Amino acid sequence: MLKPRMIEEKMLILLRQGKISKWFSGIGQEAISVGVTASLLKEEYILPMHRNLGVFTGRDIPLYRLFSQWQGKESGFTKGRDRSFHFGTQEFNIVGMISHLGPQLGVADGIALAHKLRNEQNVCAVFTGEGATSEGDFHEALNVASVWELPVIFCVENNGYGLSTPTSEQFRCENIADKGIGYGMESHIIDGNNILEVYTKVSELAEDIRNNPRPVLLEFKTFRMRGHEEASGTKYVPQELMDTWALKDPLSNYRNFLKNEGLLSEEEDDKLKLLIKAEIESHLQKAFAEEPVEADESRELDDVYQSFKDEVVEAGSEKENIRLIDAISQGLKQSMERYDNLVIMGQDVAEYGGVFKITEGFVEAFGRERVRNTPICESAIVSASMGLSINKCKAVMEMQFADFVSSGFNPIVNYLAKVHYRWDENADVVIRMPCGAGVQAGPFHSQTNEAWFTKTPGLKVVYPAFPADAKGLLISAINDPNPVLFFEHKALYRSVYGDVPTNYYTLPIGKASLLREGNDITIISYGAGVHWALETLDNNPDINADLIDLRSLQPLDTEAIYRSVRKTGKAIILQEDTMFGGIASDISALIMENCFEHLDAAVKRVASMDTPVPFSKALEDQFLPKGRFEKELKDLLEY
Repeated sequence: MLKPRMIEEKMLILLRQGKISKWFSGIGQEAISVGVTASLLKEEYILPMHRNLGVFTGRDIPLYRLFSQWQGKESGFTKGRDRSFHFGTQEFNIVGMISHLGPQLGVADGIALAHKLRNEQNVCAVFTGEGATSEGDFHEALNVASVWELPVIFCVENNGYGLSTPTSEQFRCENIADKGIGYGMESHIIDGNNILEVYTKVSELAEDIRNNPRPVLLEFKTFRMRGHEEASGTKYVPQELMDTWALKDPLSNYRNFLKNEGLLSEEEDDKLKLLIKAEIESHLQKAFAEEPVEADESRELDDVYQSFKDEVVEAGSEKENIRLIDAISQGLKQSMERYDNLVIMGQDVAEYGGVFKITEGFVEAFGRERVRNTPICESAIVSASMGLSINKCKAVMEMQFADFVSSGFNPIVNYLAKVHYRWDENADVVIRMPCGAGVQAGPFHSQTNEAWFTKTPGLKVVYPAFPADAKGLLISAINDPNPVLFFEHKALYRSVYGDVPTNYYTLPIGKASLLREGNDITIISYGAGVHWALETLDNNPDINADLIDLRSLQPLDTEAIYRSVRKTGKAIILQEDTMFGGIASDISALIMENCFEHLDAAVKRVASMDTPVPFSKALEDQFLPKGRFEKELKDLLEY
């Protein structure tokens, strides 16, 4: 406890000197971080918060690396891309937080699930504060852990305030531990300022959980003696409360206990302080001496995704004529056979086979451990998928409908997308997205919301239109260690047939397909739009057009687009998504910027109306761009 306390005191001085930019103090809470870390095995994962310096020192991370991290230097853990404790390290089995606190609770679920699938007797500990227990992710993660009997220790540091909001304005139950009852979960209240109580209780529980896997909720009663971060101050805290908790300081009380028991002398105490002070100073000098990170544009761009060269597996000559839905199921099944660490998760995906029956029969083939029904909690399952990836598994999550992804949006765009850029961790996760209109499903089951994700660096977005493409691209997406949103148009599931190779094969993500060749105009589309364009061309055999099926929206095959437009001189982009902010807008801008001198007319976009997706057939037909595309195409040809 002394080391993190002394580091913090030094950091507060450096903060005032302007040598670090921000500090979140854990002074007064060291017993929790130190006690929990000491109770776990070195190979067991800990997911700390920004007030848990004792976790990092307890895992013996060289101090200069921590100091370099806080100064944004190369020897830190994020190459200067993130600050303070927003990092993880597989070397020390620590997974750091993101500012959106809740998702890491679900990540712990995924890590623990991987241990359980491999029959490893390991515990995972995850920290959060009492304020974050108000987030939906807290409920979702605890519920999943309980239902799946995952070996997770949920450590809630109840320090009285979420920034300035007191617990009386956060929840109405007497204790956070009381919430465990609602999850059928064992829970305990621990004096978070008593290192002996923390270490003894957590050690006993950890050993028991290793042999009897289950989640446990621990509420550590403690207090934050500094501001939420130093700029916040503590003026909102009554002075008598500060005085009361000052008497409960875990470090001074334990020091007095050791001295009274004859286990620590003044000389030994002084010697410890001198040794730690010398260690801090020498490591600080090493960190200060390190040159600042140099901006390198190519490295920044290269690190958004994990570099990956997929094994090329050629399609075989044996084929069968099957539907899009069958091809997706086949790709999933063959991937499950290839990877015994691949887990499929989603609502009703087990015995029921998913609402579209894509995983029907998978439980019989692979077992319920690997084909898992989930509670209705998209955010926690996205986060659990991330945890599986961290702990050496692959995950495919089925969003029952792409519309429901809004309930899991945060961990996708803020965790999965950024994790490799931040600390070189991969997110080996595929999220299947049944999407699209044309089936009269109304506003909440019909969206094609790919543009929500093509905007976000770090995500890959795939959107096939044909069965053979769907199978090969899904297999490649599962092979890819980066997070992939895999869009599957519901109206195409059972209406589109194609000859699909029966073997396991891959197709490259980021390569478009040229379906028709012509010299007069370039048509660019994807998903259902490709079939609308094909129908239009079939009905107008005099139109001489290149038809590009993008197949992948991120990465985007810009070279295929530019090559065609430079040949034809005209371009029209057809998307099912609504017009404003859709990917057609970016493609149009890219063409204007890179092919302007080759254009004979302005680039044309054709998209759905800027309304929610309506239910009735007449309104839905009006909403979709299919009926307007032919006129827009002919108008552009005649320009």
